Amino acid sequence: MKINLLFENFLSFKKTWIIALLYFSCASVSYAQSVSGKVIADGQPLPGASVLIKGTTQGTTSDIEGKFTIAANPNTTLVFSFVGYTSKEVVVGNQSLINVELLSDNLLDDVVVIGYGTQKKSDLTGSVSSISAKEISQVPNSRVDQALQGRAAGVQVTQTSGAPGAGTSIRVRGGNSITGSNEPLWVIDGIVVGSDFNLNNINSNDIKSIEVLKDASSIAIYGSRGANGVVLVTTKSGNSTVGGKPQVSVGLYSGMQLIPKTPAQLTQAQQIAFTNEDAKFRSAAQPFPNDPSTYPNNDWFNLLMDTSPIFNADVSVSGSSENGKISYYNSLNHFNQDGLIKNSGISKFIYRSNLDIKLTNKLKAGFRVNYSRLHQDNGTVGYSQLLATLPTTPIYNADGTFNGFDEVIGAPFSNPVANAKLNTNETYTNNFLGTVYLQFNPSKNWMIRSTFNPEFNNTKNNQFDSSQRPDYLLVGDLGIASVNTVATTGWNNENTVQYSSDFGTGHNVTVLGGASFQKVVTELTGAQAFGITSDVAGFNNLAFSDPRRAVVTSGYSGFQIASFFGRLNYTFKNKYLFTLVGRTDGSSVFAKGNQFGFYPSVAGAWKIIEEPFMQDQNVFSDLKLRASFGRSGNQAIEPYRTKAILVEANTTVNGVEVPGLTLGRPASPNLGWETTTSFDLALEGALLGGRLFTELNFYYKKTKDLLLDVTIPRQTGFTSQLQNIGSLQNKGLELLVNSKNVAKANFKWNTTLTLSGNRNKVLDLGGAPFIDVVVDPILGSGNTRIIVGETVPVFTGVRYLGTWKTQEEINASGMSSQVVGGPRYEDLNGDKIISTEDNVVLGSPQPDFIYGLENSFSYKNFDLSFYLQGTVGNEVYNLRTRTSMFQRGETTKYAEVADRWTPENPTSDIPRAGSDAVTNVVSNSAYVEDGSFLRLKTARIAYNLPTSKIGGNKIKAMTAYFTGTNLLLFSKFRLIDPETSRFGRSGLGNIAQGFSNGEYPNAKVLTLGLNVTF
Repeated sequence: MKINLLFENFLSFKKTWIIALLYFSCASVSYAQSVSGKVIADGQPLPGASVLIKGTTQGTTSDIEGKFTIAANPNTTLVFSFVGYTSKEVVVGNQSLINVELLSDNLLDDVVVIGYGTQKKSDLTGSVSSISAKEISQVPNSRVDQALQGRAAGVQVTQTSGAPGAGTSIRVRGGNSITGSNEPLWVIDGIVVGSDFNLNNINSNDIKSIEVLKDASSIAIYGSRGANGVVLVTTKSGNSTVGGKPQVSVGLYSGMQLIPKTPAQLTQAQQIAFTNEDAKFRSAAQPFPNDPSTYPNNDWFNLLMDTSPIFNADVSVSGSSENGKISYYNSLNHFNQDGLIKNSGISKFIYRSNLDIKLTNKLKAGFRVNYSRLHQDNGTVGYSQLLATLPTTPIYNADGTFNGFDEVIGAPFSNPVANAKLNTNETYTNNFLGTVYLQFNPSKNWMIRSTFNPEFNNTKNNQFDSSQRPDYLLVGDLGIASVNTVATTGWNNENTVQYSSDFGTGHNVTVLGGASFQKVVTELTGAQAFGITSDVAGFNNLAFSDPRRAVVTSGYSGFQIASFFGRLNYTFKNKYLFTLVGRTDGSSVFAKGNQFGFYPSVAGAWKIIEEPFMQDQNVFSDLKLRASFGRSGNQAIEPYRTKAILVEANTTVNGVEVPGLTLGRPASPNLGWETTTSFDLALEGALLGGRLFTELNFYYKKTKDLLLDVTIPRQTGFTSQLQNIGSLQNKGLELLVNSKNVAKANFKWNTTLTLSGNRNKVLDLGGAPFIDVVVDPILGSGNTRIIVGETVPVFTGVRYLGTWKTQEEINASGMSSQVVGGPRYEDLNGDKIISTEDNVVLGSPQPDFIYGLENSFSYKNFDLSFYLQGTVGNEVYNLRTRTSMFQRGETTKYAEVADRWTPENPTSDIPRAGSDAVTNVVSNSAYVEDGSFLRLKTARIAYNLPTSKIGGNKIKAMTAYFTGTNLLLFSKFRLIDPETSRFGRSGLGNIAQGFSNGEYPNAKVLTLGLNVTF
């Protein structure tokens, strides 16, 4: 049982922790000594600074000259703090003189990473959101993208599934494309890895910071790939440890995943009554003529879901040589997560090595290496199957073999218990991501840098459906196996030259120029075998099959990009800032004549706080106004999309079928880049001596030349062609507030609020009023549309009016085929036929606004934080409602269906059982539900152990913590959790957001962890 495994992991973790504490407690007795020193900030003495012995109330304050004296043991740690500055801790040791400089914790003084460089936030002219390593470490995240959720204003992060290793869908200031991807570009340590990089390959604990570039000024340096925003990930590097001593950090945590609340459904007896009632209405034999107690009552959730463990171990060694010329960071990570549903889970091993070497005073070299090995169990049973399967369906036959026949529908069915035991679906991934760089500084003003970044990724998926599957045995079929591999090889070369100089009075200029080249090749191979008679070899020997039915596939794809870019930053008197950026990209995915695009931007900022008229006020400590305008691009198509393609088209010659080929689509040589023009206006300010920081952004984006399929004359031999037509816009507001509510020596309380609202609208679809998006072959077209003047997309359908209460109502409507108690829809055009002509807009997956709120408290050695996030105003299209409310009794029904229309309950607005036999179930308003939610995403309590009493000078820091994730969810959604995406993040999921069919649930997680730094 998984619970036993979890218990064993916990006992092992507990034992390790106790032994560690006992070992570290062997500290020698020390005696107090007099320690004196000076506290400075901004180059000046800092009077009134608190000097406190950590973990106690004993302390002093610095005098008018910043000087202090205190009695302290060698093993104690002194904590230096002052409002508006970052606290600093120093181990006394054998020091009698300690001088400390405190750095400002004003957010405008933070240094953030931008494209091809860094910059103080106060000097930014663009919109950049930054997430620090401390924020990332507050929550045990298995993926780096999960750390962004709710923490960056204007960035909507949606967890597409709760399955182990599942990713997120990210929208930076809304979606810009209909055909192309809307995911942001990811750049890791300067390596452009694209928008579909598997973030399971990166260890969250290795990350130093994450920056999200959002406006034209910040993303223009990435040109044609930056329209959807850019996420920059910077990993940790070596530190300059005194004496060259390495710093060793160990992090361990073990967690338990709890099964979340499941949707309310009919009981077994109620389901039997519904199914019998449905059959009776159809004049069919009742499937359950006997008492309900004589039939199975299977709880599929209980049978196939269980509480499951998570375990993570991190070890890192960082430091520098004694002369400071070599710095390094090395880490090893192991992560293992069993899924809530049997046969699902992920195991990861990740190794990272970062090295920087000062070869001379002017020459520096280094590398970044990240290798990961992933094993993912994809699961052989879906959560939606557990939702749909009747509790009365037997698991086993009378002879003990697995049952594969559904008596209700009179056909074979996929037995979930059998599938979990017999079948296999797993994926192995090996990824190597590297950077080698050489940096030359011929003088203090010049920097020349060149990097080469290789990436190798190999993925192998193995699937096996057992020959003993009961539904296969019933139809005389045998086992099926497949093996598919994807091998991707790529490299990226970046070359930059930067010049910085101060000249004249108050003039500062930084000029950057560069060239970038990238090539990526992907090869696919696959084989599928049928008629496997034995399970002995599974997918390991596809030759044990029927050779006449074998399927072999292969594929090749590749692209190249060449880019040239430049940036000018100019500052006058540290008050007026100007940025000019330009980039030219050339891509092989387009035909000659359309391969190159130019993407410029201009931005400016005014540091109002530096003006003379602001010097006598005491409200603002910082105030800045900035604006930007520019263009960025999106190639939005796959390689070879401009070319005509050949597809298989067998034909018959002399009565014998022979293979053949035919044109599958027309060439589109005139395709070009989708282009987004954006404007950004923002006000940043710090008030109350830096205790309150706020940032308000307004933005407007318009994307033109959208790539859409356009109807063309049938005489061409085709029905449609991809062309650049249409446009859409996004506009919105973003608010960030950071507040230091209390800043005492022993107690601190900080609050962070992010709030943003985006308004998306289609402006033009090449003259067409709308485009239908088919998300479900049974529902057909008409449930999802892209409509001029509306958001992308909108849910459409007819309005559900309840049920027909009397025959007179039906007669008056003119729709004589309807039935009393059946579903009633609005006949909008009055033609007495319910069709897509009666459709209206029912809702949109786009929220009115998204938000995140974090409160963190620190009292002496204790830390407490909780984080809330959610959405307001979005809708979810519940595909499950079709079968769980309207259709036959062959699948489970919502609990509310117990109150359905019957002759004894004639006022109910829930359709009677069996009514779909005479009434077609169309897309309607009952499918669309409120998707707003509020989630207590995390709550964390931590205790920072007094290391001076445990390990003397050997231990620098030790923290034990307990974290709860997904603890509370407030939502009206029938399927409990509205944060989902039925179609994932790519392909159809790029547009069809907000659909749910009962996806893998997000677990509640309780985690116990320990971090130690030596």
